[in-house]
Amino acid sequence: MSETGDILLAKRGHALWITINRPQKRNSMNAAVVDGIRQAIEQAPGDADIRAIVVTGSGDKAFCAGMDLSGGAGAFGRDFAEPTLPFANLLRAAHACRLPLVARVNGTCMAGGMGLLAMCDMAIAADHALFGLPEVKVGVFPMQVLAVLQSLIAPRDLAELCLCGEPVDALAAERMRLVNYVAPAAELDERTEWLLARIVDKSPTAIRRGKYAMAAIADMDFSQAASFAESQIAVASMTQDAAEGIAAFNEKRRPNWTGK
Repeated sequence: MSETGDILLAKRGHALWITINRPQKRNSMNAAVVDGIRQAIEQAPGDADIRAIVVTGSGDKAFCAGMDLSGGAGAFGRDFAEPTLPFANLLRAAHACRLPLVARVNGTCMAGGMGLLAMCDMAIAADHALFGLPEVKVGVFPMQVLAVLQSLIAPRDLAELCLCGEPVDALAAERMRLVNYVAPAAELDERTEWLLARIVDKSPTAIRRGKYAMAAIADMDFSQAASFAESQIAVASMTQDAAEGIAAFNEKRRPNWTGK
């Protein structure tokens, strides 16, 4: 797993923490940040001891302020010889990841930062955090983040964020279900660890297969989803973790997950 000065990687218990380390730039993303997060997400499943991933920013001012615009409009440019964009590839990597992703929103979350937030399965925010899609203020639109936001929050909330470009506070973000929980800044780490503890003690196999199934059925109609789920419960029941979980339940003990 590669690490640069702009990205810090730390294994804490069963979780990999990915931290954007550009507090002087409000943790805005440059090419190294986008590529570093993507690589870390893609490589994390190779370590069987990692059961969850946390995405966060350094300091307490900003989670991520979006793309670094100090280079001008070139921040939105692309190599037209390449069919995909690096940030979209990061979103694809997160979508394909079978480990739970948790956003620890330690401060301002704007523009592309909203994409990082929305690509995660769950999120906890500090109570002083602000959220917004201000792209219309600089003559562009939050195109790429729509891919992960459109299925996360209600259409009217998304339209207001996109078209007005004004920020909302943490409690409004919680009401929109942009985040699961809001905590005082001093308790953010404790609350994040509380959520992680509720994830990492569960079957890694069940979670891995479950995330695969959830992604697969997202675009299916009811009939297709029901048929797919029928096949998946049969497969899941044949795993070692399923056998261990049922045995532990009957024997009234904690399961010893193998992740197989």
